[in-house]
Amino acid sequence: MSHFNNILETINMIDKEKLDIRTITMGISLLDCCDQDGDVARQKIYDKITTYAKDLVQVGEDIEERYGIPIINKRISVTPIALVAGACNDKDYVAFAETLDAAAKKVGVNFIGGFSALVERGCTDADQNLIESIPEAMAKTERVCASINVGSSKAGINMDAIKDLGRIIKATAKETADSNSIGCAKIVVFANAVDDNPFMAGAFHGVTGGDAVIHVGISGPGVVKVALEKVKGAPFDVVADTIKKTAFKITRVGQLVATEASERLGVPFGIIDLSLAPTPAVGDSVARILEEIGLQRCGCHGTTAALALLNDAVKKGGIMASSHVGGLSGAFVPVSEDEGMIAAVQAGALTIEKLEAMTCVCSVGLDMIAVPGNTPASTLSAIIADEAAIGVINNKTTGVRIIPVVGKSLGDSVEFGGLLGTAPIMKVNNFSSAPLINRGGRIPAPVHSFKN
Repeated sequence: MSHFNNILETINMIDKEKLDIRTITMGISLLDCCDQDGDVARQKIYDKITTYAKDLVQVGEDIEERYGIPIINKRISVTPIALVAGACNDKDYVAFAETLDAAAKKVGVNFIGGFSALVERGCTDADQNLIESIPEAMAKTERVCASINVGSSKAGINMDAIKDLGRIIKATAKETADSNSIGCAKIVVFANAVDDNPFMAGAFHGVTGGDAVIHVGISGPGVVKVALEKVKGAPFDVVADTIKKTAFKITRVGQLVATEASERLGVPFGIIDLSLAPTPAVGDSVARILEEIGLQRCGCHGTTAALALLNDAVKKGGIMASSHVGGLSGAFVPVSEDEGMIAAVQAGALTIEKLEAMTCVCSVGLDMIAVPGNTPASTLSAIIADEAAIGVINNKTTGVRIIPVVGKSLGDSVEFGGLLGTAPIMKVNNFSSAPLINRGGRIPAPVHSFKN
């Protein structure tokens, strides 16, 4: 009877509480695709991706049908392209992005991540080539995502790269202005980036990840929200325990899908990412979980404390359910992708400054933030620098996915569609950070970097 009740509970989670597997992501190493001839390298890349991932989408659909569990996205992550393209003499890497896009379309995945560079200690020529190629690459491709790691707790923060990326994000916004500057939604700037993240836009396949691997990213904000509705007014230890038990159940579903996908594809199972990933749909919001804990509106005083509890309890529950937890794991707070976050911004309860405070205790950082199109590049760089500092000092992953929407100003909103949702244009501080950003160089690693 207990087993039967567990089955019924899972069915109810899927049917009424919006439980889903957000993504199955296949990581593929491209290190063996390096070649002095760029055309040869690109052909190797296309052939390898389309061979390894040829059955990924079909297997995902078969698992959905067998278990009745929605799997929203099927994706690919690859070795950071700057490491692969650097072997050839090309200076423009847009063609590499177009190859990734063609391969992604061939196998039918939603996105492919890995148009990336790791520059926390400095930029090689290949890294710089990739960074300079981002605006055109994002404009000419549909499914390619870019990421740059600019800092780490061991290396400090590369402020030269951060300065460049403010300019690059502005250029990308301009290149994709006819589609609400959506190219910027496919760029993440990280500190302490992890190389087993299955979520876009920041996924890439780490160089130690083997030839291929399967990662699964779970979801389930709606399930947590419903569970908390049953303990209204209860003390915090009851709230935490309720979240832990719910995260355990969600993670077990993810483990089932990951194991099945790994066996069917003949590819090793990597990690389960426990992140609560919201969508714009009503009932699938992290913000509404925080409000259920006791906030009148997400963003009011107490939000950071509630989010810290949520993030920690999700991780504690998840690690009891799977021995292979990794990625980012916790709670995402993307503005445009979360119905409750959108409402909080529109109500004036949630600002960029409050979101920055929240990122100290949750997964990743300032995510899917739309700002006025005339925001200076130096201000974008300074926002990135602030988030990188939070990550480096606190030894955690932080990231920025910010969109200066051309032609939009405070009070406007922009519709991206699908899982990217609707973004209200958020206010940025109008005072200049340019003298800070123009210093260049590198912010040294913090004192705790010397631990061995």
